[in-house]
Amino acid sequence: MPSDLLYGHDGVEGLVAVEVVEKRFPGSAVELFFRRGEETVRESAAFEPYLWAAEPVLRDCPVPFRRRDLAGSAALNVLARFATWRDAHKARSWLARATGFSPSAPNAPYLFLTDAVQQYLTLSGRVLFRGLPFDSLRRMQVDIECATTDGYEFCNPEREGDRILAIAVGDSTGRIEVLSGAERSEKELLTRFVEIVSDRDPDVIEGHNIFNFDLPYLTERAARLGVRLGIGRDGSVPRRRASRLSVGERTISYERFDVFGRHVVDTLFLVHAYDIAHRSLDGFGLKQVAAHFGISPPNRRYLDPSRITSEFRAHPDRVLEYVRDDVIETRELSRLLSPSGFIQAGMLPMSYQNTAVRGHATKIDALMIRAYLQRETALPVPSLSRGFAGGYTDVFVEGIVENVHHCDVRSLYPSLMLVHRIAPRSDELGVFLKLLDALRTLRIDAKRRLRENPKPAAANALDALQGAFKILINSFYGYLGFQQGRFNDFDAAERVTELGRSLLQDMIGWLTRHGARPVEMDTDGIYFVPPAEPARGLDSFRRAFAASLPEGIEIEFDGEYRSMYSYKMKNYALLGQDGEMILKGAALKSRGLEPFQRDFLRKLIRLKLEGRASEIAALRDAFARAIREREWPVERLAKTETLQDSPSTYTAKVGKGNRGRNAAYELALRSEREYRAGDQLSYYVTGDRKSVAVYRHARLVGEWDPKHRDENVAYYLAKLDALYKKFAGEDAQGELEL
Repeated sequence: MPSDLLYGHDGVEGLVAVEVVEKRFPGSAVELFFRRGEETVRESAAFEPYLWAAEPVLRDCPVPFRRRDLAGSAALNVLARFATWRDAHKARSWLARATGFSPSAPNAPYLFLTDAVQQYLTLSGRVLFRGLPFDSLRRMQVDIECATTDGYEFCNPEREGDRILAIAVGDSTGRIEVLSGAERSEKELLTRFVEIVSDRDPDVIEGHNIFNFDLPYLTERAARLGVRLGIGRDGSVPRRRASRLSVGERTISYERFDVFGRHVVDTLFLVHAYDIAHRSLDGFGLKQVAAHFGISPPNRRYLDPSRITSEFRAHPDRVLEYVRDDVIETRELSRLLSPSGFIQAGMLPMSYQNTAVRGHATKIDALMIRAYLQRETALPVPSLSRGFAGGYTDVFVEGIVENVHHCDVRSLYPSLMLVHRIAPRSDELGVFLKLLDALRTLRIDAKRRLRENPKPAAANALDALQGAFKILINSFYGYLGFQQGRFNDFDAAERVTELGRSLLQDMIGWLTRHGARPVEMDTDGIYFVPPAEPARGLDSFRRAFAASLPEGIEIEFDGEYRSMYSYKMKNYALLGQDGEMILKGAALKSRGLEPFQRDFLRKLIRLKLEGRASEIAALRDAFARAIREREWPVERLAKTETLQDSPSTYTAKVGKGNRGRNAAYELALRSEREYRAGDQLSYYVTGDRKSVAVYRHARLVGEWDPKHRDENVAYYLAKLDALYKKFAGEDAQGELEL
């Protein structure tokens, strides 16, 4: 396969950022930033923006353009190039009016890439970071701590009295500078922060929740104090706009910030993407995630976030240690989770920042479009969306099962597509399967080299490489059923799932015939209990199972567990040989549960997995006693919710009957603070009856008075009892007195 399909056809190295502007040239231009040794060099070049269209719709276009006719039989057979971005946007607007199709309509008879950087990289065939290792990327981490006026739960940059207390700035070299509000005015803090960014000249600015907290706060405080937040490579201030990120079934509203010549990466988004793939995190906060990955610095300083202001008044040094440790954890978290996006940026015609926020199917689309543009071939109009049957999932056994093994079909759907040559009908050049085959070959080679080179530095790089390939490989099936995909094909997607279901059913049949006991089937993996005494041993049994599969289909035996709690479809718990417990599925690790419920459920499930179910009733009684005697801080009972809409949007939806009332939104409306989408509120429930309207009895955690406790004991006991009855099952003993 020509390497240009994956890496672009221009071999220029060292490109670290691209910005598209309409300066310096009569038309439009690009500003290019290259890494040359230790220096970052800026170059300018002319660039003509473009769009694709079906030949008939361009005939009367009033905007001047240069025309290139494209080969092939697809509908979008003309490439129109314009002198300026203004002309390109005028042409797009004219096409929308002339055809009646909006630019975002999948079946529009024209296509305009709104991302200017993607336009340039797609046409030029260049990619970022070619020839550069991840460690050469200049990464800067930012974290701030702020004062909150007494009586409020969260700081607000627009509130009189709230301000920045500390700014910590770290980078990938290990340098950290902590700016203290005890030594400098807030204006001096912001001025020095801008100086640090300019002096260190990072390629990337990183932070945990940087889009919805740090950057909006810094921007607002700088504006109020008359400080120009000129952190762009040209001294410009960040551009901001509302945006949304879809990660699996989650949608996150955020404020996108674009910094000229730099990329902004939110490690919170990387964590969400990691969890969608692994489903192993109990929360997404920096401290929780750092503990999960074991990257917290020694003697890490922990502080109650709600008491930062009072702590700073009494012991500012503790807050400075705390914010310093935050940037260390952010740096290490990025070091773990960013390489995949870095590697993808070396293949995709996208900015590094966008590899973290664009969907995987969108990335396949970008590779396909680049290949067709390079080959001057027309683009198709996407197929209309339709439903079809999905993958095969099933539960054969519920409850506790011992000695459970797991086997995984390696890249099931991609393998089926390659074996059966399933590709989009509109792919006249055969690019789809060439890309898929190349990525699989490269991943196999990376995994081989990973096995042969266990040295930590090389192993980390190779693991990131094969992981990046895996993400893209597993996106090819989803692309077939992607409504916005230029080369989508719902018939092909349906054929893939049909073959997958048939293969997995055959595998279940083989296991059953050979004395194994299937427990659960989850799309491309099977949990099963092997035969008590395999005829020639477990290894022989596994080899025979693998040999029973069709050519091109491979399985990997990747787990052996002491026990498994099979609750229901896609919801189960596993106890490893080392005692580690893994929970899968929303029913067992719902983030909608209060912290005490999550803790109780984890301990209950562990008792079941360890064969100590007789102790569950005592566990329940201990939790009930703690609730009755008010032993816990209110945080253990409180729920934290993120506002997906603004309070005004919520009010409108409630008024139209489009949604019910919600405690977090009602508290936001009653608060003096101007809450926005993306803000979080923590609340608990008051009253004395187990059944109450939560939105009427909710109070902010910040309003809780430990000397006059008013949490609803009956309500929380009822929640404990319901969880106990739901999961204790046959092991339930006695009644809990409410």
